[in-house]
Amino acid sequence: MLAANIEGARSLASSSPAFDSNADTFEDRFPKPRFSDRFPSSRESLPQLPREAALAPPRRTVRTEPVRVASLTPALDLPRTSEREELTTLISMKSSAFPYFGNNPRTEEPFLNISKGERKGRRSYNGRVYWQDETYNDSRVLVHVPEAFDVRKPGVIVVFFHGNGATLERDVRDRQLVPQQISDSGVNAVLLAPQLAVNAADSSAGKFWQPGGFKRFIDESASHLARLYGDPKSAQAFANLPIVIVGYSGGFMPAAWSLEVGGIQNRVRGVFLLDAVYGELDKFATWIEKNRAGFFVSAYTRHTARYDQELMEMLRGKGIAVTESLEGPLRPGSVVFVQTPDGVTHRDYVTQAWTEHPLKDLLIKMAATPALTRIAGAPYAAR
Repeated sequence: MLAANIEGARSLASSSPAFDSNADTFEDRFPKPRFSDRFPSSRESLPQLPREAALAPPRRTVRTEPVRVASLTPALDLPRTSEREELTTLISMKSSAFPYFGNNPRTEEPFLNISKGERKGRRSYNGRVYWQDETYNDSRVLVHVPEAFDVRKPGVIVVFFHGNGATLERDVRDRQLVPQQISDSGVNAVLLAPQLAVNAADSSAGKFWQPGGFKRFIDESASHLARLYGDPKSAQAFANLPIVIVGYSGGFMPAAWSLEVGGIQNRVRGVFLLDAVYGELDKFATWIEKNRAGFFVSAYTRHTARYDQELMEMLRGKGIAVTESLEGPLRPGSVVFVQTPDGVTHRDYVTQAWTEHPLKDLLIKMAATPALTRIAGAPYAAR
């Protein structure tokens, strides 16, 4: 089972359940041929933008026909004289999860705990060694700004924490179709997906373990998003956009720590976990209890069923109503758990859960309740 390889599995807090060593292995969950090299070929790979190039205004196209305008309500065809290109690219960010040279907060020991000459690495709990230069040295973030995104309208930043054994291009972009799901939803949303441990059975949160780490990541992203959008003056608008955190599988670890110590709770309006409740139950329960205006959704398979059931009991013990159906729009304070049937696989969960393209479906349901994504603070003034 994936949980046997997850960072901190032997030292979870008392409110987090022990992991089941008799369940499926990581190899069972991600069958061979598992993955190719660390990065795709040049034909497959997105161009990486250095920080300087990322700050340059993107090329625009001019269109005269009616176009789809994204909003927090179903899309409408409205005439506009010009429209940006859809943009999906990679940007190196100093505040992304890695590289990370601090401690593991569960043990208070150095995260990089072995060395070979000048080379540093980490021996995981299952004894496997991951080297810093191969696994924990990628500071890139997958950024997606849909063609019809309009910073003048209410919107949201989706932060996607990927699971184990993943790269941004091969998995988040091409296999799980996360940017496409956001665009297809018609919701006024942009995407930030930081690279976590590269192609490894490791859920380490890196800089997101640090107090204020998530806030630093979001703060740094505002100027990048504004430049990619094509208007540097819109940075303040991006700095005020509410946030939805999405965690898939091993992405539960950075999601939980971002909620607990990230320093930006007032902007997080929703949490969406895709077969991802493997631990840190106390952190999720605390956020739900303290943020009754936001929403929490956990969809799960048999792999995480007993942990989801335990989290439901914790919440009911706190007097928080729990729903086990995702019918209708999400509303402020919604706490929803959705069990998916046995035929749904963990590996394909981001594209096939209770429905095809579940992230798209959830964003549409969220958009039906504008109060969940209303921007706080001064509105952006168009030039």
